[in-house]
Order: sequence, then structure tokens, then C-alpha cells
Amino acid sequence: MNTNYELFLCTTLLVFVFLPCYRADPDPLQDFCIADPKSGITVNGFACKAARAARSSDFFSSAISKGGSTDNPNGSNATVMDATVFPGLNTLGVSMNRVDFEEGGINPPHVHPRASEVGYVAEGILYVGILSTENKLYSKILRAGESFVMPRGLLHFQYNMGPGKATQFVSFNSQKPGIVFAPQSLFGSKPEIPTEILAKAFRVDADIIEHIESKQWFK
Repeated sequence: MNTNYELFLCTTLLVFVFLPCYRADPDPLQDFCIADPKSGITVNGFACKAARAARSSDFFSSAISKGGSTDNPNGSNATVMDATVFPGLNTLGVSMNRVDFEEGGINPPHVHPRASEVGYVAEGILYVGILSTENKLYSKILRAGESFVMPRGLLHFQYNMGPGKATQFVSFNSQKPGIVFAPQSLFGSKPEIPTEILAKAFRVDADIIEHIESKQWFK
């Protein structure tokens, strides 16, 4: 078996076995709670369908077996595997993403407000950075087979240094970690943050803010 693949399996096993002990989500009160997205009941997560209605297919998924299109300004794509696409994850406090990068692609600075993250570089070369609350940057160039951890709520990013494409798999200790992208949140919010506030915050002229906001991909 490929050594990198073995490392990935070990990393994933550690996340799914041990991180639930420290997950941010509430502990489950039953063996499983297969999500019922069609239920009209609103809860912190999804309502459960009856246990007798559970099927083997509820516990298996190919959601991240293939990546999505990276034909966008970031040159990257996140394929999500949470309870919305993998009902068996509901209430278990775990989820995963697959992120694919074109050469030069970036996963822009962002935070996950509800989860810590463990990542594994499956292919390519990624420059990975984490910013602390003291504005200190911790970063490293990672190659296939290497891993990283992102503490909950800290700003972080990944950049494909190439050559060629790159792929990473990440696991979260929440079934719905949430994501807030800094660029889109600041310059593409609805309604918009007033230009004068952003101009003062960044200490630039208002026309610079308006130019950034005019970029359609922020909308």
C-alpha cells in the first residue's frame, strides 16, 4: 500500500476516533441519528429519521472521492462532506472536506468558527499559514504525506506552490464547522459594509475600496 495513503488513513482514524472526545458539538444520546433533511422540525443540526428506517447506505459515502471544478478566480474548490450530503454524520460531531487546487490556486484566508481542523496533503506542494490572535504568522511548505492542524477560530490559508495540481483532505470536530472567508465577508457582504468604514479600517482612499468591491466574484 502506498505510504502516503497509509499516513492519510492513520490521520483520518485519529481524527474520527479521538477528536470526538473533544468535539465542539453536543454528545449524541443514541447509537446514531441519520439526518432527515426533509423534516420540518428545526433543531441544532438535523432531525433524525426513525432508527428502523436506517440503511447501510446511510453510513457510507463517496462524496469526496472526486474533486470539483477549480475553474474560478481562486483556482481551488472545496468538496464538502457534512451531514447535508452524508446523513450518517448527523450528531456525531465530525465532518470532512476535500480541497483541490490548480497550480497557483489559493484557499483564501478564512476561519471555521465552530471547529478545529486537521489536514493532510495528498498531492502537490502547499504553503500553509495560520495567524494567531497576536497577528503572528505560523507557516510551512508541506508536501504530499504531510499534515497540519488549525485551531478553532484562527485565520488560515493554503496556497499551491506547484508545479502541478494539489489536493488536501481535512477533518473537523464538528458536523457543521462553518466558514467565513475574509475577502468575501469584507468586500462582498449583503448589505455592504459602508465604504467609509472599510477605507478607514484599511487606511486607504475610498476609491480603492470601491475598486475592490467592483470585482464581480466577490458578489
